[in-house]
Amino acid sequence: MISRTLLILALLFAFSTSATAAPAGVGTKTVRDVNTMLAKTLVTKVKSKEHEAKLLEQARKQLGSFLDIDELGRRAMKDHWAQLTVQQRTEFQSLLRNLIETNYVQGLRANVKYDVDYVGEKPQGEFILVQTVIRSERKGRPLKIEIDYLLSKSGSTWRTFDITTDGIGLVENYRAMFNKLISKSGVDGLLDRMRTKLAGMNK
Repeated sequence: MISRTLLILALLFAFSTSATAAPAGVGTKTVRDVNTMLAKTLVTKVKSKEHEAKLLEQARKQLGSFLDIDELGRRAMKDHWAQLTVQQRTEFQSLLRNLIETNYVQGLRANVKYDVDYVGEKPQGEFILVQTVIRSERKGRPLKIEIDYLLSKSGSTWRTFDITTDGIGLVENYRAMFNKLISKSGVDGLLDRMRTKLAGMNK
């Protein structure tokens, strides 16, 4: 389940070949700007292995400035968070951050291309919901994916901690996965699974 969830995440910030846009509010502008910034970083011509490593690290930082992975992790682990030790919380957040960022940059480096439609945005209490549609092809057939970003204000900037793909929220998806693994193997088993997955991605 970890592999599938991380693969889905690589689609959430698509490298768009073109885009159409509804009138941009602050939420739509935020999502579009970060997608554009990341795309420019990842399509930069690589001059050396050192240059590539620098670009990928830059992409990780750009993603981290928009996707609040720590808040995502806390919300996904809400059923167990109070029982975790400080050491477990710290390691969990670190592993989750590295898994998401590593999978994201590897996925977009594969040059998978999509068209992104920025459909609109609407307030949801203290949050802003930004609605997008990604259009691509799978095995020669049209592929359409609806992706909504839930933004919250962090200081003077807007960040997201939950993203919904075709009606399934990232927090909800992770929570179900984590709860299932913890029920079988406990928190230590979950952490072991995450360590193994990260080690395999970094080979």
